[in-house]
Amino acid sequence: MAQIVFDHVTKKFKEETALENISFEIDKGEFVFIIGKSGAGKSTLLNLIMKQEEATSGQIIVEGRRLDTMSRQRVPYHRRRLGIMSSEVGLLKDRSVCDNIKLAMLATENAKKHMHEKSIKLLGLVGLASKYQAYPNELSGGEQARVLLARALSVQPEILIADEPTANLDPDAAWDLMQLLEELNYRGMTVLVASHARGLVTIMKRRCITLVAGRLAADEKRSIYNQKAMDVFAERKILQEGGKNSEKMLYLPENVR
Repeated sequence: MAQIVFDHVTKKFKEETALENISFEIDKGEFVFIIGKSGAGKSTLLNLIMKQEEATSGQIIVEGRRLDTMSRQRVPYHRRRLGIMSSEVGLLKDRSVCDNIKLAMLATENAKKHMHEKSIKLLGLVGLASKYQAYPNELSGGEQARVLLARALSVQPEILIADEPTANLDPDAAWDLMQLLEELNYRGMTVLVASHARGLVTIMKRRCITLVAGRLAADEKRSIYNQKAMDVFAERKILQEGGKNSEKMLYLPENVR
């Protein structure tokens, strides 16, 4: 049974369409890259899964629960089943990395008992147990990213969502982080990564869902970064600027369907 289902999902912000008629399914235990240029709709798609945004039309199902009919009271419990790793929700600079993780546990009503030990164990999982007393500004960019991952894991999630996790990392730190994500996936966790890091995506050869200007341009197993999809982006932009019939913008070349 699919763990995540998008069924003809469209998301509009006023007059702008961020996602248009998106359909796919993700099974439990998959590792999936959501790729595309900046503005393609990657973050919007993840925000819909986290129910930080509401779909304009279509249906989203996560672990058997329809998000469009989910009550407001159930939303926090839904989010607690997701490990969310985003640089936009950074670490608190005035707290140690251990306290940053404990704060995340408190926010999800995690049991206070043994929180310190659990936080250090999570830091050990990402190779930073010895730095549990360090403050974020004492860590490298790669180490801070691993703390963000440990914080995401503090809720014991079924699904890990990482939005551009390697955006500000050097190649070595980025690869180390992706290896950690791959290890979590081997242990059975579903992992979704929004990325435009072409080299990493190509090396890892995992399933890639390619978004182009809000449309699903490709969905391929063991894929490389789909450069052909970028050609579709250019084509759509030209059609839009030319004011031509919007139906023509729905065209996808045969080789990227």
